[in-house]
Amino acid sequence: MTSIKYYWEDFTPDWQFESAPRVLTSDEIMAFAREYDPQSYHVDEEAAKSSPFGGLIASGWQTCGVAMRLMCDGYLLQTSCIGSPGLDELRWFKPVRPGDALRLHSTVIEQTPSQKDPTRGTVKFRWDVLNQKNEVVCTMTGRQHYRRRTPAQAQNTTT
Repeated sequence: MTSIKYYWEDFTPDWQFESAPRVLTSDEIMAFAREYDPQSYHVDEEAAKSSPFGGLIASGWQTCGVAMRLMCDGYLLQTSCIGSPGLDELRWFKPVRPGDALRLHSTVIEQTPSQKDPTRGTVKFRWDVLNQKNEVVCTMTGRQHYRRRTPAQAQNTTT
């Protein structure tokens, strides 16, 4: 188990991270698609040629999975993250093709202390997946819950 390097306090607005690239091969694209998204333009190179994409492309869900792996390898496994309530937005802008080198760019949008639990807080992120041409192929916004390094002090309301 990796030790905790980042807590809620570390994810201030405008904090950023960019991962190393991860290249997807046609074999990886087809293997993922056969298991999870067996549409012809993901699993069959010949059929994909006559699709609107003009060739084999990765499933958008695979792109999201690659983004998650890049996030975990880059910083998430070193954090006090205790889960996520989900995504607010997910968009796919460009197809991912064999040989594309994907990188994850993470940016903190906001940091909110928990109103119920002084030992934790929530961070809202924007995650962009970029290809080797620096084109955004996918973007997500969502929140993650983190433990705080130092629990918030209770407010003294007596006068």
